[in-house]
Amino acid sequence: MGIFGNMFGGAKDSEPKSEKKSYLNWLPLTSLDQLETIKKESNSGAVLIFKHSTRCGISRMVIKQFEKLFTADHENLKVYYLDLLNYRNISDEVGASFQVVHASPQLIVVRNETAVHDASHNDITLINLSRFI
Repeated sequence: MGIFGNMFGGAKDSEPKSEKKSYLNWLPLTSLDQLETIKKESNSGAVLIFKHSTRCGISRMVIKQFEKLFTADHENLKVYYLDLLNYRNISDEVGASFQVVHASPQLIVVRNETAVHDASHNDITLINLSRFI
């Protein structure tokens, strides 16, 4: 329906909305104990940690673009979401444990208990997720 249909009371709800299936299953990172779980999980496959600042416009833009990178091929990737504003202590420990300098937004890829890749800002949107399957 066009702009005139919307202005003059056309039925908006009658139009089908196509929602794209999301292949990204966020796992909230909310406790320091989970870092040990992440290390163990990384021994059998890559684990991703996405550090996000909910007050940052750049971080909001990057997270939306990051979500669009996921296809059916990536649906089994473990991806942890870390809200930096509410869990700053966990963010600090992530940096110390995996020897990665803090950035926001930031993506850290952990394999065999070690950070094997990290990217920040728009570099996150350029990542080839398939290399971590």
